[in-house]
Amino acid sequence: MNTAQKKLKWGILGAARVNERLLPAIIEASNAELVAIASRRTGAAKATLEKYALGCSDVNCYDDLDTLLADTHVQAVYCPMANQEHVQWALKAIHAGKHVLIEKPMALSVADIETIEQASIKNKVKVMEGFMYRFHPQHARVKEIVESGLVGDVLSVRASYSFLMKPARMYRIASGFRQGGGAMWDIGPYAIHSLRWCLGLGNKLQNAPFSEPKSVIAHAKFNEVGADLVTSGVLDFGLDAAGRARFGHFDVSFERSRKSEYEIIGTKGWVKCHAAWVFQNDTPVISWALEDGTFAEERFAPSNHFNLEIEHFSDCVLNDKTPLLGFADAKANCKVIAAVLESAENNRLVHLV
Repeated sequence: MNTAQKKLKWGILGAARVNERLLPAIIEASNAELVAIASRRTGAAKATLEKYALGCSDVNCYDDLDTLLADTHVQAVYCPMANQEHVQWALKAIHAGKHVLIEKPMALSVADIETIEQASIKNKVKVMEGFMYRFHPQHARVKEIVESGLVGDVLSVRASYSFLMKPARMYRIASGFRQGGGAMWDIGPYAIHSLRWCLGLGNKLQNAPFSEPKSVIAHAKFNEVGADLVTSGVLDFGLDAAGRARFGHFDVSFERSRKSEYEIIGTKGWVKCHAAWVFQNDTPVISWALEDGTFAEERFAPSNHFNLEIEHFSDCVLNDKTPLLGFADAKANCKVIAAVLESAENNRLVHLV
């Protein structure tokens, strides 16, 4: 890679709904250029481009995915396909010499993530799991508040993510959880990821960006094909340095109104992110309160976390930097999700270590 190059040339594998946000983010990124989009549905790639980037004419539209991977102008690809297809197409892209941003979850098993990892090392390409929320400035502020000691030692975190299932999204529950269907593989990755990140901010037992749970107990409502519509549970993160219990509570649902919040509770107070899923014109809000009654609400200028994610990954490729979210994180998140579903299916406590 020529580090003097200004922009990373991107291709998109598929005409998925997320392109409504992701496609414009690539076009608007300062260090990225969209050069190709492909779909297995005839005409869908062109239609997607015209819908979300009208007037953008310098993009190749393909009616099959392999043709895009063979396009020598494409240097990096975004993989927003169905969950169970991530591994297959990520590996094809890697073997074609492309860098890959994979929509969460990276894969449905730790073994598959390890396969992707080994392929990326062999082919000398960068791969990252697509958790766009982590690139929004509001989370850096949450981190700053926690690490300043303002709310004390972190002992509990609650994460709640949901949206009401609509007919256009029914494909998300058309297959069982073993095939990647259901709430835990769709919005559950956000809940587990935010819990692990938040508990990591307050974990004095290890100097790491994430904290890993020891066990989980979960309950779910499954449909007739085995997809979870609602899943709730508790992750036990063990004791802190002072011997106090640390728990993460999560709740994900396709039967409730839109919500994407997490709340960190410490020994001196709490801090809350009111919406992790924010649109680029939204005004994000976090709030915090202390034991003495002090309460504060902070608002942030609108920011496009999809755009920031694309700029980050492009910078990592162009300047040979390490992505913020690595394989160790992807494997750890996957391991917890699998344990959550095992617990919910069998109605029992599942140990992770």
